Amino acid sequence: MAFVFRVVMQVVGLSLSLLGWVLSIITTYLPHWKNLNLDLNEMENWTMGLWQTCVIQEEVGRQCKDFDSFLALPAELRISRILMFLSNGLGFLGLWVSGFGLDCLRIGERQQELKKRLLILGGILFWTAGIAALVPVSWVAYMTVQEFWDETIPEIVPRWEFGEALFIGWFAGFSLLLGGCLLNCVACSSQAPVASGHYVVAEMQCPYLKNGTADLKV
Repeated sequence: MAFVFRVVMQVVGLSLSLLGWVLSIITTYLPHWKNLNLDLNEMENWTMGLWQTCVIQEEVGRQCKDFDSFLALPAELRISRILMFLSNGLGFLGLWVSGFGLDCLRIGERQQELKKRLLILGGILFWTAGIAALVPVSWVAYMTVQEFWDETIPEIVPRWEFGEALFIGWFAGFSLLLGGCLLNCVACSSQAPVASGHYVVAEMQCPYLKNGTADLKV
């Protein structure tokens, strides 16, 4: 029963981490980190991501323009690009490492200590990936709030607001953190005893007396 519980918790942790990794990739390339709605023209909406700015018009549709220069971007967008790439890479490594440490895999069944270390390493990688995803999303959100309530900007100037990508990024980061916590908790818990079926079969085939001699009685 303990072995089944361990396997289930490992699969749940890995599934959460996989979900967080996929969502972090979507967050990286989704051009909806910031939204801008114009009061003067309600049929025109602006969105901004890490790579491009888009304008959505009812008559024309969506038109996007990539940023011309990396160095010309605000500091939060430049650092966000780097951290989101780091999160995606660490999440990918975590999936590979922790995948080989699952108890349900028959690879390395006799190397339980190695599989335990792989799970712990995978959990640490997921932790780092989750933090690397939460930092840029939270930083952009903080800067958006600061600019929204900036009293030096005239009230007639439109203000950027939170985009859908920020909420997806927060969910991705917490999923990676929770998945890594589950994997580390399961790995650091006591190892499940090896199934005793092999020993029962061996004992039935070759019974021994307590004194170590074979019982030859028919």
